[in-house]
Amino acid sequence: MGSAVITARAAATFDPVARSVATARAFVRDTLQGWGYTDVVDDAVVLTSELVTNAVVHAGTAADVLCLRTEDGVRVEISDRYPEREIPLQSAGLDLGSPERENGRGLLLCAALASRWGVDYSPTRKHVWFQLDLPDRPVGVRSSGPLLPVDMLPVTDERVRVAVVQIDSEGAVAAWNDDAAYLFGYTAEQVMGKQLADFTAWPQTPGTSTGFADALRLSRWEGSYGVRGADGRTIPVYGSHLRVRDTQGEPSTVCLLVRDYERAVLQTPVRAPASDTAESRKTDPFEVFIGSPAPDDLDGLLQRTVERARDMLDADAAFLLLATDDETELEVRATTGLPSARQRFARVPVEAGTGRYGSARMPAVHEDLDAVPGAVPLLGNTGMRSVVTVPLKVEGRLTGSLGVAAEAAGRYSNEEALRLQFAADRIALAVESARLGELERLRRGSLSFLVEASDLLAGTLDRDQTLALMAQMTVPTLATWCAVYTIADQSSEPELSYVLHEDEERIDGLKALLTRISPPEPVPTPGARVWSAPSRAAHEAALRTSMRTITMGGPDGPGSATRTTLATAAAVGGETVVLPLVARNRVIGMLTLGKPSDDHFRQEILELAEDLSRRAALALDNARLYSERTAISQSLQRSLLPPGLPAVPNVEVDVIYRAAGEGNEVGGDFYDVFPIRDGAYGFAIGDVCGTGPEAASVTGLARHALRLLAREGFGGPAVLERLNAAILDEGARSRFLTLLYGELWPQEDGSALLKVVCAGHPLPLRLRQDGSVEAAADPQPLLGVMEDLELYEQQFTLEPGDVLLCVTDGVTERREGTRMLGDDGLAEVLSHCTGLTAGAVAARILRAVERFAADPPSDDMAILTMRVPEPRPA
Repeated sequence: MGSAVITARAAATFDPVARSVATARAFVRDTLQGWGYTDVVDDAVVLTSELVTNAVVHAGTAADVLCLRTEDGVRVEISDRYPEREIPLQSAGLDLGSPERENGRGLLLCAALASRWGVDYSPTRKHVWFQLDLPDRPVGVRSSGPLLPVDMLPVTDERVRVAVVQIDSEGAVAAWNDDAAYLFGYTAEQVMGKQLADFTAWPQTPGTSTGFADALRLSRWEGSYGVRGADGRTIPVYGSHLRVRDTQGEPSTVCLLVRDYERAVLQTPVRAPASDTAESRKTDPFEVFIGSPAPDDLDGLLQRTVERARDMLDADAAFLLLATDDETELEVRATTGLPSARQRFARVPVEAGTGRYGSARMPAVHEDLDAVPGAVPLLGNTGMRSVVTVPLKVEGRLTGSLGVAAEAAGRYSNEEALRLQFAADRIALAVESARLGELERLRRGSLSFLVEASDLLAGTLDRDQTLALMAQMTVPTLATWCAVYTIADQSSEPELSYVLHEDEERIDGLKALLTRISPPEPVPTPGARVWSAPSRAAHEAALRTSMRTITMGGPDGPGSATRTTLATAAAVGGETVVLPLVARNRVIGMLTLGKPSDDHFRQEILELAEDLSRRAALALDNARLYSERTAISQSLQRSLLPPGLPAVPNVEVDVIYRAAGEGNEVGGDFYDVFPIRDGAYGFAIGDVCGTGPEAASVTGLARHALRLLAREGFGGPAVLERLNAAILDEGARSRFLTLLYGELWPQEDGSALLKVVCAGHPLPLRLRQDGSVEAAADPQPLLGVMEDLELYEQQFTLEPGDVLLCVTDGVTERREGTRMLGDDGLAEVLSHCTGLTAGAVAARILRAVERFAADPPSDDMAILTMRVPEPRPA
């Protein structure tokens, strides 16, 4: 913080869970708003979101957030406990990453948004901080501009040449300096005494001096025109004219001229009125044209501009287009009097032809558009005949074009072009300022949108839910409708997987239309490309339907099918674009966005959609990989489960099994009931140390070994001793095992004889008809620990109505705080199960375990019940 005085601080710690990111954003926003630092809230929230995401999601540690307030800004510090990550270097040869990469995006945003930032490492923590300074508000400055990076300053030649030309009261050249001679190729002797109008190209007809002479008589004038050089070429210039008088009272005009692209040298910045009186506001040229108060949003300002331009020249229509950042295209932003509101955001090239009539950089007058079809594409088929257009320029850059049109031919001349150019020069800076403000709001909104989208997409690994999220995030925020195509593998055709429209009644018709046409080509080239097939197919279907309706007629008008077809055609009649979904260098699908009839996408929206498509593609591919891995894991796990329970004569057998861990069907606990030979059945219930797939591998070994050894004729102790040896043979992969193994022999008198060996396992409990509960075996050493085991077998008989309950320690060790269910608690539950079937006993035990604690069970559980039913009365 240097010498800055800290005036307030706020701190909080956030757990390593995904919801902490949203909580951290709210904490920083509330803190800064409480301090009154609203100017930097949005940037601070975006940076905090990315850095806390790095800590709690990617690093998996808690995040400490500290906000420090000073008089001139705020510093936010985020710390995590995962310092082993690579230290990001910042040098001429290395960058901070890319917005497409999740890793490093937080530092990239710090570099872009923060006044200062840094990263500190210690053996136990990583510490990222950023400083946001409050914006400067200069006091007492007559005219100033913001601090700009060098690459955003106006461009000029190495030496700026300013032609100084003085014109006498008759319009003749009275003074001509060396820079004028250099710029235009005439020496002073060649032009002195000649009319300056003879050398100018005033807005349209060269050599005509009417408009230019009027401009020279004004007290002050600024604007663009052309000067014909000695080589015959017209040189665009920006001029500042000032009407003066000499000591004898003789008037003259001093003209300062620079190349048009260097106009920033002379252009007067718009300043606030000297006083706030009604008189001063009345004389401000901008407010005279726009009206007071001026709209405070870009769309309102543009619409007011075209309406005032139409009224000023008594026109039938007016339009305003804004230039793209590279000044190669113009985008329709406002119209009045034209049926082209449907063409909003349509684009036309800046250079539409070779002559000056074909360039939007110079004023142009068309007396009759019927004589030059296509000269102004925006006015095609509108009935407009004459048109005048003028450029909007700021600091030599083309920022837009303003035009008015009339239905009659020959309505406009150079005089109207001059008046419109005066108006355009007055509003150009205000329009550009409003446009930059809109872009800044869009940028901040886009960052917030992408942060929220990333949170949502990271919150699911379900493929269908990911597809639904992709569509719901784009409609209606970015588009009117959306369709997602997916590609299973490189040899598969794209498949229509999800369709969404902002009007739910249009979804079925839209889906039917997209199903009938071929899907877009899966081109990996980044960026949006136009796809005309849906619009074309919809219009053809609508035309066929309309013709059929006209031909067949009907008293009730068009039917529901016809109305659906026409509505679908209107829904997809605008621009449709396709963005590839590329993940891990493979096209896995396409995101298709559409607009209704004749609507177009803004370039900023397409760029935002491209960012979203990259994130969505990675989320969709992650969901695919997770689904494949889960399917494989579940298939392998199911192979470890017993195929089913055999029917044991005169004995009820039931099992309930619950594996711990998401996606696990088999864990460390296992069971088995199987026939050994005629009249004899084996049963087992065991618990391998640990849970999950590692324990399940020992589960499979134990279960299959038990069946094999028992069917070879070995008794209970021999079976377990050989299994113990097999487990120890696994070496480092071995795990100790508790096991209850027994043999069941149904008897002719309705009872059942059991022989059991309990190797370190929870003891089996026997429930008698009178409700008494007792252990049915003694404890013996567990398996997988000692090589030489001496085990013995215990025998007892289940009488009719008796129940034998066998469980794993996931049942007896169920905890709630310091309380544990235990053997006594289990016996208490079992004592109330007299008269219940084996399945009902198992269900009651499971219910008691689940209700014992509020949290879900964290350990595997197996419950095996056997009951000898009472004989039915004759």
